[in-house]
Amino acid sequence: MAASLRPAILRHIRLPVRSQGQPVLPSWLSSIRAMSGHGDDHLTREEVVDRVLDVVKSFPKVNPSKVTAEVHFQKDLGLDSLDVVEIVMALEEEFKLEIPDKEADKIDSCPLAIEYIANHPMAG
Repeated sequence: MAASLRPAILRHIRLPVRSQGQPVLPSWLSSIRAMSGHGDDHLTREEVVDRVLDVVKSFPKVNPSKVTAEVHFQKDLGLDSLDVVEIVMALEEEFKLEIPDKEADKIDSCPLAIEYIANHPMAG
């Protein structure tokens, strides 16, 4: 996933640092952060549940009528491991966050996806 790109990109970015050790952010970067929507407007659990279910229901190999907040991707929906990876990637895109591979490997059901995203401070 994109996690492997992050270190490569960060090696090439240099920000000036103030004497207190704080980076001096360019004005364009500050304005992007301000527009990111990751302030105090954290998602409610209900919003997370609704959006997770929408993502799973829209997956081509899923019968939307079988999707509930308790559904297991493989046992209940008959998805294979590649399908589960694709769903997790779709969730990353939907919530504009990056789930580390170690955590993504654990997400095999709606309850686990909901729990991870609801507790993620950057989910948007």
